[in-house]
Amino acid sequence: MATVKMYTTLVCPYCVRAKALLKQRGVEQIDEVRVDLDPAERAAMMSRTGRRTVPQIFIGDTHVGGCDDLVALDQKGGLMPLLQAA
Repeated sequence: MATVKMYTTLVCPYCVRAKALLKQRGVEQIDEVRVDLDPAERAAMMSRTGRRTVPQIFIGDTHVGGCDDLVALDQKGGLMPLLQAA
């Protein structure tokens, strides 16, 4: 299974929803980067994605986007192939 990296904050309901969906799809390990604890990580996230909202989700080298993007990808049937392309 591909590696999953997610930029998050502690009290973000969209982060919780995205993590729950990924776990439902079999993801056991999420590399979670808390941008509320380290402003440098938020700056790195913004530089990498061009976005400042969380979550920002990467599956392998692919930037999926936020929670709504993840849900849309799953509904189109694209999430599982991306997760399985390790």
